[in-house]
Order: sequence, then C-alpha cells, then structure tokens
Amino acid sequence: MCMVRLSHLMAVVPISLLLTVSFFVLFVMRKIEDKALKTFGYVVISFLWLAALVVFSGAVYKTAKGAMAMKCMMHKGGMPAMVMPEKGPLPKDDKKPAAPKGEANKGIIFKAQ
Repeated sequence: MCMVRLSHLMAVVPISLLLTVSFFVLFVMRKIEDKALKTFGYVVISFLWLAALVVFSGAVYKTAKGAMAMKCMMHKGGMPAMVMPEKGPLPKDDKKPAAPKGEANKGIIFKAQ
C-alpha cells in the first residue's frame, strides 16, 4: 500500500503563528492615527502574509512531490527494500538440527545459503 508521508503538514504551525501575528498587527494599526506607522504596519502585514503563503506552497509542493515519487516507485515494480528474493521451496528431506538439552532457550541459528 502506498502511503504519502504527511510530515509536511506540520507547516500548519508556522502558518498559524504568522497569521496570528498579522492579526495583532492589524488590531494595533486600527488604534494608531499616525500615517507613517500605518504604512509601516501594512508593509509588515504584507510580508507576514507572503511568508505564510511561501510556507504553505512549500508544504503543498513537498507533499505532492513525495506522492509522485511513491507513485513512480510503485509503477516500477515496488520499492527495492520490499522485494522478496526468489527462492524455491524448502526441501523436505532437510532436518533441523536438534537443540542441545541444556541450551534450549538460546534459539537455533541457521547458516544463510
């Protein structure tokens, strides 16, 4: 099953912080009567909104790019780490070595072929 990494959705945190700060800047601007400070406030708000837009678009791009990469891997035959090696059935004549009587809890280690 193909599952897209959703860690890029953590961009919600800086976006919400930027938009919250811009709200308070707008709130303070309503109380200010000086024309120069209002102009500066609008510049600050536009930079905050631009930064939030850049963070949002970056998160969307990274999520889409990850989804496309996963889709391409699945079309090429699966992920290399998930491919099972081609082996025949186990022969029925091979018997597993018996565990020594005093060391039954240590497990059995087989040699790789």
